[in-house]
Amino acid sequence: MPKQQTHSVMFGYLMWIFGFLGMHRFYYGKPISGTIWFFTLGLLGIGWIVDLFLIPGMDREADIRFADGDVDYNIAWLLLAFLGAFGIHRMYIGKWISGLLYLVTLGFVGIGVIYDLWTLNDQITVINGRQ
Repeated sequence: MPKQQTHSVMFGYLMWIFGFLGMHRFYYGKPISGTIWFFTLGLLGIGWIVDLFLIPGMDREADIRFADGDVDYNIAWLLLAFLGAFGIHRMYIGKWISGLLYLVTLGFVGIGVIYDLWTLNDQITVINGRQ
C-alpha cells in the first residue's frame, strides 16, 4: 500500500509566496534553512527563486518523513501561518490549554509561534502516530 501524502505541493507553492521569510522551508520540515531564509530574505531572493524548482523534492521528502493521520498538516500550517499568535493551530491539533494561553498572550509574545514554526510537523507526527 503506498504511503499517504502528508504535505501538498500546491500548498508548498502557496507558502513559497512567503518564501523570502522561509515559510515553505518550515512547512517542509527544514527549520534551520527556514530560519536562514528568514534572516537573509531568502538568501537575498536567490534561494527563494531556486526553491521554486526544489519544492517537489522537498514535498516528497516530507511525505516520507512525517506520519499521516487524522490531523492534517496543511490545515495546521494554514492556521499557524495566518492565526499563529492566536493559538488556533494548537487548538486544532488538540492542545487546548496551550492554545488558550497563546490566545491571551499572543503566542507567548511571539516566542511560542517561533517554537511552533520549528516543531509543528513533529508535533503532528507524534499525534498522528498515537492514532
